[in-house]
Amino acid sequence: MITPAFELSQDPDFLTIIIKIPYARASEFDVYFEGEDFKFYAKPYFLRLTLPGRIVEDGREKASYDTDKGTFTIQLPKEIPGQYFEGLDMLTSLLAPKKLRSAKPLVEEIAASAQLEEEEEEEEFDWEIEQTAYEETAESTLQQQYCYGFGNLHSAVFQRLQDELSDVIDIKDPDRVPVDERRRKRLAAEAAKFDPDHYLADFFEDEAIQHVLKYQPWWIDAHKKKMALQEESHQEHDRQTFVVFSEEEREQLRKFKNKTHLLDKRARHHIYLSLIDILLAYCYEICVNEGDKNVESSWNVRKLSATLCWLESFTSIHDVLVSFGRRVLCYPLYRHFRLVTRAIDDTVMILQLGKGAVLKCLLDIHKIFRENDPSYILNDLFITDYCIWIQKIKSKKLAALAESLQKATLTKSHVGLELEELEAAAVLVQEEESKLKAAGTVSKQQLPSSESETSDSEESSSTSSSETEGSDSDERESSTSEDGKINSLQGTLQEERTAALIDCNGLRQDTNTSMFETAF
Repeated sequence: MITPAFELSQDPDFLTIIIKIPYARASEFDVYFEGEDFKFYAKPYFLRLTLPGRIVEDGREKASYDTDKGTFTIQLPKEIPGQYFEGLDMLTSLLAPKKLRSAKPLVEEIAASAQLEEEEEEEEFDWEIEQTAYEETAESTLQQQYCYGFGNLHSAVFQRLQDELSDVIDIKDPDRVPVDERRRKRLAAEAAKFDPDHYLADFFEDEAIQHVLKYQPWWIDAHKKKMALQEESHQEHDRQTFVVFSEEEREQLRKFKNKTHLLDKRARHHIYLSLIDILLAYCYEICVNEGDKNVESSWNVRKLSATLCWLESFTSIHDVLVSFGRRVLCYPLYRHFRLVTRAIDDTVMILQLGKGAVLKCLLDIHKIFRENDPSYILNDLFITDYCIWIQKIKSKKLAALAESLQKATLTKSHVGLELEELEAAAVLVQEEESKLKAAGTVSKQQLPSSESETSDSEESSSTSSSETEGSDSDERESSTSEDGKINSLQGTLQEERTAALIDCNGLRQDTNTSMFETAF
C-alpha cells in the first residue's frame, strides 16, 4: 500500500481532507470515519489518520474528485461546531495508529506508568533548577558504556562508525567518556581555540557583521503578525496559522516512522535544553548566511551546538547560553557577541510561535545534515527523533520554555574568556596610537622651517663655490667642505625629528614595535 500525499484544513464547522491519488480509479474507493478515526482506501493507496478532534456522520459530509489534479476532497462535520483542531500540520503524529499514541509499553508497572503520565501532563518544569551531576564510581565505570543522543537513548553507535567519528563530533570514544569528563574536555578545547586577535578584529571592524544582523528570516515576520493579532484578540491568535510547510517538508513528515519515547523527568529536561542549544546554532547559521545554504552550513550548526558536537547534557538554560556563547566566539568565521544575543532573540521568537515553527526549523536542519556526509549520523541520533517528538508535546511546554529563555541573561563576563579586559586593553592601545599619530603630525609641521634653512645654506655654498672657481684643486676642497656642512645640518635635523616622536611618558616609538607591546 502507498500512503498518499494529503493535507488538512478546517473551518468552524467542517474538517477538510485533501488526498492526492493520481493513479487510482475514482469510482473505486472506500471512506470510513468515526470519532477520531479516519480511513481512506483507493487501490493502491491507503490512508489512516488519528484526528486531534472528533467528527460525526450526520448527512452534511461531502466528497468530490478533481480528475485534472487527481485529488480527492472530503468535508467532514465536526462533532462540536466551533471546536478548534490543534496540530493539523503535524502529519507524522496524525499518521500514528491510535494505539501507538500512548507511551505505555506492552509490559509495565501500573503505578509507575500512571505516575509518569501524570507528571508529563501536570507538572511544570523549573527550567532554572540546579542539578547535581551524577558522580561515577570505580564499579560503575568498569566496562560501562555511556549513553547519548535524543533523551540519552543511544549507545555503542560510534563503535561501529569509527571512520566517520572525527568528521562529526569533537569527542573521542564517547561510548566510554562520562558526561562530566566530556564537559571538562569541551571547556579545555574552547579555551585553547579562542583567538583574541580574531575576536578584536571582528569587534572593531564589524561592517560585515552589522550587515548580516540586518537580515530578517521568516520567523520575524510571522512573530510580528502573531503579536499584532494577540494584541487585538486574546482568543483567536492561537487558531491562526503563522507557519506554512512546503510540499517537500510535508513529504518528509510522511516519511518519518512513528516512535514512542519513554522518557522520565530528567530525560525530558535534557531534551528541552538540548532543543534550545540546537535552535541557537541553527539561528546563527541562518543569520550569517542570510538564509542561504552552503558547504559550511552543516559545519556551523553542529560545531556551535555542544549537544551535537560534544554530546553534552545540560542542566540549566544558563549553561546552554554560556556554551553557545563560548563556541560562537571560538570557532566560526564571524565571532561577535552581538551574534550571540541575536540568536537568543531569534530562538525565543521561534519557541513563542509554537511547535509548528520549531518543527519547520528541525526539518531544515534535518535536510542540511541529510545532504552532508557523514553528518546524517546526527539525524539518526538527534534530529529525526526531535521531529517526531515535537509533534506530540503540549504547546504550553514550549511557551513556558520561551518565557524562561527570555528571562535568562548572558553577559560577556559569563563566557569566561576575559572579553571585557581584552576590549579595554585594545581601546587603550588605540588611544596611545592616536597620540603617536598626533605627535607625528606636529613634527611634520616643523619640517618646512628646517628645510628652508638647509636651502639657504645650500645657496650660500653655491655662491661661495662659484666665487672661488679658478682651479680644479680649490674647487674640490670647497665642495668637500660644503658637503660636510650639509651632513652636519642633516644630522641635527634627524635629532629634531627623533625628539619630536618621544611621547609624554618618555617612551620612544619604534616602527618595528607592535601596538600591543607599546600598550603594555
